[in-house]
Amino acid sequence: MIDLHFPNEFVRFFLKSFRFQVDEDDYPWTHNKSNNLEWLHKYLTRKSELTQCIATAMVGPRAWIGGIFSRTGPKHSGSNKYDSKLTSVEEERYQRLHERADVPFDETRVDHQKALAELWNLAYPEVTLKGLISEQWLEMGWQGVNPSLDFRTCGFISLENLLFFAKTFPNAFRRLVLKQRGKMATWEYPFAVAGVNVSFMLTQMLELYQVKPRCHTCINFVKILGEDEEAFDVLYCIAFVLMDAQWLAMHASYMEFNDVLQSTRKQLERELALEDIQRIRDLPAYNLLNS
Repeated sequence: MIDLHFPNEFVRFFLKSFRFQVDEDDYPWTHNKSNNLEWLHKYLTRKSELTQCIATAMVGPRAWIGGIFSRTGPKHSGSNKYDSKLTSVEEERYQRLHERADVPFDETRVDHQKALAELWNLAYPEVTLKGLISEQWLEMGWQGVNPSLDFRTCGFISLENLLFFAKTFPNAFRRLVLKQRGKMATWEYPFAVAGVNVSFMLTQMLELYQVKPRCHTCINFVKILGEDEEAFDVLYCIAFVLMDAQWLAMHASYMEFNDVLQSTRKQLERELALEDIQRIRDLPAYNLLNS
């Protein structure tokens, strides 16, 4: 197991000090699905030299730099927003997803407590959990002994996403949570808190805090959601393994997590815009779940 500790003062210092932006022009993706993952590998290999320089400058105890997002999300030009008539099924499923995103994690609710304990059992079936507040949670990558505090960023839906990942794609889930690929002792990131950040990134990308979807990416996703009610949860799993692949390819440091997360978002937006995407499993990055 990996012992992760996240000193609060160190975390607050970097959260105040660093903002990373990704220039969309740096990612010249085409609409050819077969070339997407090949280009990703080439681009991130080229960028890793700069990443190594920054990582070398990182000294002192381990710290976690989470994704830094605001609820307003990135601005879109007027040409990227449009109204599109949704079917009753699409509207109903989007509204249901919208409501899920509004549910906070409540550590006093028995069902939320059971869900958290279930996550531990899925991740470490052979290790008995001593309590919902325990130093054991540090091994999964929470910031402290009480993981319920980390759900404040995104609420209960982020725990639902992690549970869905563990149950639906157990091999990919355990590969990430147990750090089974790459030199993770050097480039590790805290799994659980990263998972919460991925959930939050998706709620912003898909405008789940809006009354109705407006951007092109959101409309395309809702069309897919109309055909598959689990589309959001599957997209979460895709986003997590894509983020992990980028992190390892970049040899990324803690300071670059937001950079990695932003580029993950941009790649998902491009894949959702592909003309031949009818199902969430048609996304090119879906293949990473079975690799």
